[in-house]
Amino acid sequence: MSTKAEATPTRRRGSRQARSQALYGWAFAAPFFLLFLLVFAAPIITSIRAALFRNQSSGGGLFGGGEQVEVFVGLDNFITAATNPAFWSGIGRVVIFGVFQIPIMIGMALILALLLDSYLVRRPGAWRLLYFLPYAIPGLIAAIVWGYLYLPEVSPFADYLGTFRGEPFFLAPGIVLASMANMTTWTFTGYNMLIFLAALQAIPHDLYEAARIDGATGFQITTRVKIPLVRGAALLAVLLSIVGTIQLFNEPTVIKSLASWMPEDYTPMMMAYGSMFGRVTPSGAGPASAVSILMALVAGVLAVFYALAQRKAD
Repeated sequence: MSTKAEATPTRRRGSRQARSQALYGWAFAAPFFLLFLLVFAAPIITSIRAALFRNQSSGGGLFGGGEQVEVFVGLDNFITAATNPAFWSGIGRVVIFGVFQIPIMIGMALILALLLDSYLVRRPGAWRLLYFLPYAIPGLIAAIVWGYLYLPEVSPFADYLGTFRGEPFFLAPGIVLASMANMTTWTFTGYNMLIFLAALQAIPHDLYEAARIDGATGFQITTRVKIPLVRGAALLAVLLSIVGTIQLFNEPTVIKSLASWMPEDYTPMMMAYGSMFGRVTPSGAGPASAVSILMALVAGVLAVFYALAQRKAD
């Protein structure tokens, strides 16, 4: 009986301690959940709600006008966006953009990370900062700088390339995607390099020593030990790049101010922005939100396909 009596207070103390630890855990996690709801969940819910409505004139005015009222339209905004050829043309452009831009950027980032992780580079911290510096420049500012470099009137070299199809070479319809890819690659190569460098520095050095004992050269260690072990980092970098490519906005917006031929809906993000501010029809928060949600779905589908293909290849 005494043993049971002693065990009961012990259990109670243990349960009180567990509840206290759980409360402390929730208290520490509460700021994260609040910020998550505020900056992530709430905008998504607001956007989904706005996509189900459309602003229409209430009528009754002398010229058929009246106040703008919010009308529930269900999935009409999504159907209008999904059946708009301009939306899918924009998706096609950013997909083509990503097909040749992402491999080049990821390859350059991996090479730079391998160099910094090797014994060939002195003072790797300074080089790491130098490679990452373009990412620290705001994207719009970087796009403006590159836009001026592409403009023949002020560029130190663009004037020597002449024109292509009646437009300045870098701003011509057949070249402008490559021009924007150059801008994006310059900005994000250093960012992706840090992802690869963190993965390389997490590899146990015992594997390198074992490979050297087995007679592996430095090149073989790089190709057979380092690169296979950073596939997870490569998957992350490519997935982030896919999402960023679908949201391409700064570069084409700046280029449009220099190239008059570019339409307002050249990319899906430009289409959403133009719809929001009445530059693209249909306009309003509802059509713009529908375009944004469709963009997110396309980016998610592409990311899932790539992840599945990568897993199958592994």
